Amino acid sequence: MNSAFATLDWAVFIAYFVVLTVTSVLLSRMKVKSTRDYFVGGNSVPMFAVAVSVLATSQSAATFLGGPEYSYTKDLTFIGFYLSAFVAVWFVAKVLIPRFYAIKAVTVYELLEKRYGTAAKKQAGLMFLIGRLFASGARLYIGALAISMILFLDIEPLHVLVSTTILMLGALAYVYFGGVKSVIFSDIIQAFTYIGAGIAVLVYLFIALDTDMGTIIHTLTEEHKLKTLDWSMSGGFSVWALMGGWLLLNIAAYGLDQDMTQRALSCKNTIEAQRSLMMSIYLTIPVALLFLAIGLLLYLFYHHPEFSGISTEVVQQFDGEKITIFLYYILHEMPEGMRGLVTVGAVAAALSSSNSVLGAMASVAIEDIYKPWKKAKGECDEMHFVRAGRVSVLLFAAALSAMAMLSYYWQQSTELPLLNFALGVMAFAYTGLLGVYAAAIFTKRGNAMSVPLAFISGFATVLLLQPYILGDTVSEIIGWNVGFAWQLFWGTLVSFGVMMSSSKKTL
Repeated sequence: MNSAFATLDWAVFIAYFVVLTVTSVLLSRMKVKSTRDYFVGGNSVPMFAVAVSVLATSQSAATFLGGPEYSYTKDLTFIGFYLSAFVAVWFVAKVLIPRFYAIKAVTVYELLEKRYGTAAKKQAGLMFLIGRLFASGARLYIGALAISMILFLDIEPLHVLVSTTILMLGALAYVYFGGVKSVIFSDIIQAFTYIGAGIAVLVYLFIALDTDMGTIIHTLTEEHKLKTLDWSMSGGFSVWALMGGWLLLNIAAYGLDQDMTQRALSCKNTIEAQRSLMMSIYLTIPVALLFLAIGLLLYLFYHHPEFSGISTEVVQQFDGEKITIFLYYILHEMPEGMRGLVTVGAVAAALSSSNSVLGAMASVAIEDIYKPWKKAKGECDEMHFVRAGRVSVLLFAAALSAMAMLSYYWQQSTELPLLNFALGVMAFAYTGLLGVYAAAIFTKRGNAMSVPLAFISGFATVLLLQPYILGDTVSEIIGWNVGFAWQLFWGTLVSFGVMMSSSKKTL
């Protein structure tokens, strides 16, 4: 294994944080006079900036490292997830965005208030906050773990805590003062950083392989690594799963999750919001292909020593933790300078998802829960709620950091799948949101009583279908694996069924 950071690596790392510091100071000077300014940028953010921010928010350290892992171990069928996302984004842009702008929404859950009352908005907001605490806290842990491995060559608790703190302080530097507009412009920096790092790695890997492009394509084709469509019923990214559960997941992620949709709500009008979402997916697909291509070249690097001259056995373990092939490559093969560049790429990917979730959680906590309660008690000026928003950003930063460290200790001490649960729990919440929103938009069914029941039933269905509860039994009965996409599909169907079984709305 390579030694810890060399001088050039530290120079790259420090230069990146100097850029972060300078830009955060400049962006913090944006004037904020209301919660609309703080949470949706006063509806004045340029379309292209929003598109890049949505791209950056959809990435994380987990995807930065995990994309290459998929193509390394399997093939290119993961790109189908983004083709599914393309269909989902089109639906969100055409169906949901006009409705959000029609009511001048700051959060997506305000739409439920119009249909089912204030309680429905609060319930959806709470479900989002709980799901995001688990999911984003666990994602923060994954990013911190990777950074600790690279920076310190270990995963000691103190070093993981330091890595977590680096990510949280970087996120806070942008979101605390300037709100979502500051976050969106900072996301442009993060996106160019991790995409640039990815391109640099791809070029370096290609040069390291002693062969030509024709031979690379021929070898990958012969070994079935360029397969893009899976027509089986049990494949994780089969065509059926992509047009079922994964499509629903992407609709929820881009249209019902404040973390992503908050950016679209910061545009000047409906048309610009629609265009920003479509542009974001046009940008996301080539970025996804970039990291899948890295995984294919890593496959050739380690499985074809005649190309790379490397014949050592690959053991994807680090201090007892399973690591991705990209992280293994960073730890064992990266030269001085490149390692620093890729590290800041991972930090940038983690930051772009961390700062966005802080702003999203704060907007839901203040707009959907705190502001209605406070206004019911008496008048408050807008700056009171802006200050409350900043306080909530600090509180959620602490909560997410605590969740990250809890994930660390749980992962170190038990085999129970808390981390998998934490990463997937937001999607568990999506089933209820999808069922309730489908009823609200396409039917006249459902009421204030059925909304919480739909949330609970959707969540419970996905939970019951987990392999460690009933999932394996159900898979044996029906003859194929009830993977995550199918769990999401059935959870949404149950949630929608609960809404359909109730009477028309009563406020």
